[in-house]
Amino acid sequence: MQGLITAAAIVGGVGLIIGILLGLAAKVFEVEVDERELIVRDLLPGNNCGGCGYPGCDGLAKAIAAGEAPVSGCPVASAEIHAKIGEVMGTEAIESERNVAFVKCNGTCDKTNVKYHYTGTPDCKKISTVPGNGEKTCIYGCMGYGSCVRACAFDAIHVVNGIAVVDKEKCVACGKCITACPNDLIEFVPVSSTCKVQCNSKDKGKDVNAACSVGCIGCMMCVKVCESDAVTVTNNLAHIDYSKCTHCGKCAEKCPRKIITIA
Repeated sequence: MQGLITAAAIVGGVGLIIGILLGLAAKVFEVEVDERELIVRDLLPGNNCGGCGYPGCDGLAKAIAAGEAPVSGCPVASAEIHAKIGEVMGTEAIESERNVAFVKCNGTCDKTNVKYHYTGTPDCKKISTVPGNGEKTCIYGCMGYGSCVRACAFDAIHVVNGIAVVDKEKCVACGKCITACPNDLIEFVPVSSTCKVQCNSKDKGKDVNAACSVGCIGCMMCVKVCESDAVTVTNNLAHIDYSKCTHCGKCAEKCPRKIITIA
């Protein structure tokens, strides 16, 4: 009996000592969490899309609480949510113009030529490694196999008549479609931008004509007609500086291939 009491006392004493040590360790190694970070995290939508440039909503909440990211840093959250985060951080949410994804290709099935018929796995990145870069004669345009569609968590992009098309109302500018496109033909543009170049070809006019009926031939007509110096041609391809564009539409009217669209 005496032995049992001694053993129980020893076990109880050891347990008490371990408990005290664990309590002290918890205090010593405790990581303080900014309470504002937790509140901001609860306000964020939780999409974890990475469109803010941080590793998910946890990363953005931590950056906002630390003053390293703006309170309006979440591209998915509404202006109302940004304002609430601003209240938590004691600052005003400054809204900048929303960006949306834009596909620089108008080579639909009826406008671009085809070299062969592909029957393998419908994945743009895999097909980009195949000689010839897919079925279409133009190696710069949209392949139309929907890798960007599958990457979009917001149902904002779909393949229509052989090319990807973005729904501006649903796009939150997370950038997943841009990463998914092996031809780098998706870019962000201000949502208010009207004149946009729907081509990504860098070939000379003769080769463009052989591949697609709506490709840019680098004729410079758009540059000559633009009064705000917003249009340039580099590598046989027209580019628009949206910060200079006045939305007059003259470049679109003058473009002989109608690859500058107004929408």
